Amino acid sequence: MSVIVVLMGVAGSGKTTIGKMLADAIPCPFLEGDSLHSQANVEKMSHGIPLTDADRAPWLSAIHARIVDVYNRGHSLVVGCSALKQSYRTVLADGLPLTWVYLKGSPELIRSRILHRASHFMKVDMLASQFGALEEPSDALVVDVSESPGAIVEWIMSELRRPLGVRDAATPARPKGDQ
Repeated sequence: MSVIVVLMGVAGSGKTTIGKMLADAIPCPFLEGDSLHSQANVEKMSHGIPLTDADRAPWLSAIHARIVDVYNRGHSLVVGCSALKQSYRTVLADGLPLTWVYLKGSPELIRSRILHRASHFMKVDMLASQFGALEEPSDALVVDVSESPGAIVEWIMSELRRPLGVRDAATPARPKGDQ
């Protein structure tokens, strides 16, 4: 059975780390959404300039096209994409059965992570604009990113094995054993 999981959240929430581990666990490819940004978008963010919705539109379309291709082939995929607004998630999901996982963390934790990572175009000064734009999803599995990546992936995998109507998409979850 194929599954398409989109890990969403602000920069520094762990989309790449969790995404690669989750893709290995499923197993399937991992699509780093940031890899599909235009050079102009990367330049803006590298200079601390937040993107506009117009800047993001071609990027979201490119991610959607990749998801459609994988879905049409009947394969699984894990995608890392900030998808901060509901309108962005609507574009990404257009006609597709996606499983959303919201990697939720406090501004303090996320800021600390961004300050300690090297060679990424996203600057810590832009974090406030990301939290400001964030529209928390009501239809996602929600996980507390203060947990270890391994525990988070284990919890996501256990949720993916559960029937859709039984999944807990309403409250932030702490992976079992870490509560």
